Amino acid sequence: MFPRSIRTTLLAGAIGLLCLPLSGHAQARNYPDKPLTFVVPFGPGSATDQLARAIGQGVTEQTGQAVVIENKPGASAMIGASDVARAAPDGYRVLITTNTSQSANPHLYKKLSYDPVKDFEPVTLLGTGGQIMVVNPASPAKTVEDFIKLAKENPGKLSFGSGSSSSRVAGELFQQMAGIQLLHVPYKSNPLVITDLLGEQIDMMMADMATGLPQVKADKLRALGVTTVEPSPLAPEVPTIAAAGVPGYQMGYWFGAYVPANTPEAVVSALHDLLVNATTRTAAQQFYTQTGTQPVTSTPAELADFQKQETEKWGGIIKNAGIQPS
Repeated sequence: MFPRSIRTTLLAGAIGLLCLPLSGHAQARNYPDKPLTFVVPFGPGSATDQLARAIGQGVTEQTGQAVVIENKPGASAMIGASDVARAAPDGYRVLITTNTSQSANPHLYKKLSYDPVKDFEPVTLLGTGGQIMVVNPASPAKTVEDFIKLAKENPGKLSFGSGSSSSRVAGELFQQMAGIQLLHVPYKSNPLVITDLLGEQIDMMMADMATGLPQVKADKLRALGVTTVEPSPLAPEVPTIAAAGVPGYQMGYWFGAYVPANTPEAVVSALHDLLVNATTRTAAQQFYTQTGTQPVTSTPAELADFQKQETEKWGGIIKNAGIQPS
């Protein structure tokens, strides 16, 4: 029998434990028992936004819980990433993002408002994709070589817009490898770039396929090339940029899901299973098919390793492109 003082201490401790929040495993058993929010660090209509909505629909089909899409564009995805980094670590606020926030930004900015590694728990990869080089149909450039010739005749006068680091670095790498000088115009999100390109306010954009290809199919923009190694099956008539005038050129991007650091492992695991399953459902499959995005998923550990490798890769691309951190 314990002495009375120890019995009192143990009783107090037991009462205290009852007052503690649910453990990770208990949380996971009940998760999700309320609506989730997917934070997208880009604007409505962007590829990330479209994927988040498709994945959200798949999660709702599995759980019966609503998934709210919250767009927080700006500052090269830093606003949205910072929002989730500061959120409660309970699995209900999820960052659906790209290499922009998690791999490229550390090399593009001297100071970030979040730490891409320490502030998050990786959940899963959601896909990989390529980009398409587009101009307004009124542009005299009908091929990649035409655009390069035009840029060399007008150094620093032609512009390219970007609403993500992927889009920006694709454009910066293009001008570096093509030996031309372009004016970079930053935007909060890629759909805003499309709007100004349609209005002839800028001259060129490296758009994600989900944003740019529909405009090409509607004859509102002209495609000059794709950034992938092989032509896209969605637009086989569009050559690769490497084959069309810039040998060796290649760029791409990836999507991933993250939650705040210290989210219980059991909750991360439960969310992981929901997201991976969502990628196989109708809405997500339609997104992948219609945008030429490759459905790719991973374990949390695999995403962490992949992010590390990608951060090193993007650092090399950015350095070689001569981009100075701002």
